[in-house]
Amino acid sequence: MTVSDLLRADLRLITELVPEGSRVLDLGCGDGSLLVHLRDEKGCTVRGVDLSPEDISSALARGLSVVQADLDEGLPGYPDGSFDYVVLSQTLQVVRQPAFVLREMLRVGKHGLVTFPNFGHWRVRGYLAFRGRMPVSRSIPFTWYDTPNIHHTTITDFRDFVAANGGEIEREIPLVTREWAGRVRPAKVWPNLLADTAVALVHRRAD
Repeated sequence: MTVSDLLRADLRLITELVPEGSRVLDLGCGDGSLLVHLRDEKGCTVRGVDLSPEDISSALARGLSVVQADLDEGLPGYPDGSFDYVVLSQTLQVVRQPAFVLREMLRVGKHGLVTFPNFGHWRVRGYLAFRGRMPVSRSIPFTWYDTPNIHHTTITDFRDFVAANGGEIEREIPLVTREWAGRVRPAKVWPNLLADTAVALVHRRAD
């Protein structure tokens, strides 16, 4: 089994979208699994930012250059356009200031790669409509009282969000994930209803 096989579906897609030799910054990098793959398999120059001391220690043990920082306080240590790609994977919904974080990633990166759970998915809608309870699913595996997700968004909401904060979506890939069965496929129709996860390639809109 390769490193790529061990990555989440959205992270595997990110590795396909990032060209070889790119300069990559991963915001909320966790233990550095994505950065290790990009470094070792695609020859990328990689950096990471995370808040968890445990994840920082794990990433450093893997030989990665990472710093501990709160994304809600911005990225003051990084100049404009200092990276080719800035990754924000499954992190947008947990920060306190998502608009500020998006603007910062588009400032320091020529391109941004954002992945997030789609709260417009039909299972989420049905869970709330028919059970009268906050949804729990594979892509949203937390109960309401212990979830780190403080901002719930849909694919349609995300499009408006990017436009309102000076960005443009270059490519949108809505995914139907069935990791337990080894199945991941794009949602070719009605993405806001059928996709449980979304991957978006974005850039800063020219003035």
